Amino acid sequence: MKAPTITLEGSASYGAVPVFGPLKFEAPAGAWTCLLGSSGVGKSTLLRLLAGLDAGAIFDGTISSNDGAPLRARAALMLQSDMLLPWLSILRNVTLGARLRGEKADQVRATQLLNDVGLAGFAQRMPNTLSGGQRQRVALARTLMEDRPVMLLDEPFSALDAKNRAAMQELSARLFSGRTVVLVTHDPYEAARLGTSVVVMTKAGLQVLKSPATPVIRAYDSPDVMEFATKLLTLLHNESDAA
Repeated sequence: MKAPTITLEGSASYGAVPVFGPLKFEAPAGAWTCLLGSSGVGKSTLLRLLAGLDAGAIFDGTISSNDGAPLRARAALMLQSDMLLPWLSILRNVTLGARLRGEKADQVRATQLLNDVGLAGFAQRMPNTLSGGQRQRVALARTLMEDRPVMLLDEPFSALDAKNRAAMQELSARLFSGRTVVLVTHDPYEAARLGTSVVVMTKAGLQVLKSPATPVIRAYDSPDVMEFATKLLTLLHNESDAA
C-alpha cells in the first residue's frame, strides 16, 4: 500500500471543555512528522483520533487522506509502553495481531523482523528476560509486522536511556522508510533528528517549523540538529511560561 498524506481538520472537546482546535494538521506522505507541545494540549488525543481509537473526546471535524481511501485500516500505533504479553514468547508477541484477526501468522517474516531489529535468536525467549531496550525492539517488530503505510508513534522511546533511545531512533528511521510517520514526542533533539516536518502544538493552535535541510536521520551531534533543538526548546519553554 502506498503511503498517503493524512489530514485532520477540526476540534476536540470533553463536553464543554476544549482539548484542541479548531486546527488543521497535515502529515506529508512518506515522511516523518514530529508533533511537540506541553502536556495537556491534545497531542495524544490527536494521534488516537488518527488511529481511529476512542480518544475519550468529542471530535468535530474530518480525517482524510489524499488518495481518498479510509485511514484506519492502514495505520499502526506504537505506544510508550511496549505492551508485551508476559505469557507469550517473543515470536508469539510479534505475531499477535494476525492471530487476533484469525489469520495465519507469517512465522518466516516475523523471524526476519526480529533479525532486522537486532534480536536474532530471541524468538523463544520470554519478555521478562529482556531489557527495556530489547522489549521496545520487540514492540517495533510487532508494529512492522502489521505492514501498514502509516505509523503513529506516541513517545515510544521516552522511557529508554539515551544510548538505547538514539539506537531506536536510528533503527526506526531505517525500517519506517517510505511510510507516513507521525511521532508525538517531548524531546526536541528527537524531533530535530527525525522530523521532516516539525509541528508545535499549543492551546492557540499549530506552528509548523522548518526543519534542518539535511536528510533523516540526522547525527545527534551535528550543528544543525543542536541549533534546531535549541530553537524548539526555547519555543516550548516560552509557550509553557505563557500558559
